[in-house]
Amino acid sequence: MRDTHLATYIPNPAMNFRSRTAPQHPGIQLAPLVDVLLLLLIFFLLTWNAARNENELDIKIPKASAATEKTAPIGDVIVNVKTDGSVVVNRRVLSGPDLLALLKNLVQLNADQAVVIRGDEAGEYKNIVNVLDICSQAGVTNVAFATAK
Repeated sequence: MRDTHLATYIPNPAMNFRSRTAPQHPGIQLAPLVDVLLLLLIFFLLTWNAARNENELDIKIPKASAATEKTAPIGDVIVNVKTDGSVVVNRRVLSGPDLLALLKNLVQLNADQAVVIRGDEAGEYKNIVNVLDICSQAGVTNVAFATAK
């Protein structure tokens, strides 16, 4: 006699080896996220500190219409001329003779010393001319003016 019960085999649902539970989400990895956030924090703190040193004064620089932006090489001396005529170099207010002595010392070290003059647009023109005269007396031949874009 022939065995026919094998041809009509119906699988038993109890023998299913697949899991019927929903797959769980592995979650967010916090260690790489914290690393990236700390690196971003350090980057922004360093760039904020550098930007704060450059724009330390309340000076409104006049805007140039046809000039291109000059990249300042290392070693430029930035002379800030405020509205009231006071001169600030490296966060120090200098008188005319003090600025002259500083520039003479710098020219002795480097004959091509560059000086960038940043004058407030509301200040008087004579204040900038006074700084130019001091640069000339000190022997500075590389003078530039800073303007806003």
